[in-house]
Amino acid sequence: MAYVISNDCVACGTCIDECPVEAISEGSIYSINPDACTECGSCAAVCPTECISLP
Repeated sequence: MAYVISNDCVACGTCIDECPVEAISEGSIYSINPDACTECGSCAAVCPTECISLP
């Protein structure tokens, strides 16, 4: 199951550089492509608002 980003996202960009497979898309709230996500957890580990988690 791929990680998801909640509405608490502040679009700071911290997670973008951490994703090794470039599964995160920018927007007012970022999103993670579930088909590309490898569930490594790198994005969740660096998120300052702790809005990235497994569903």
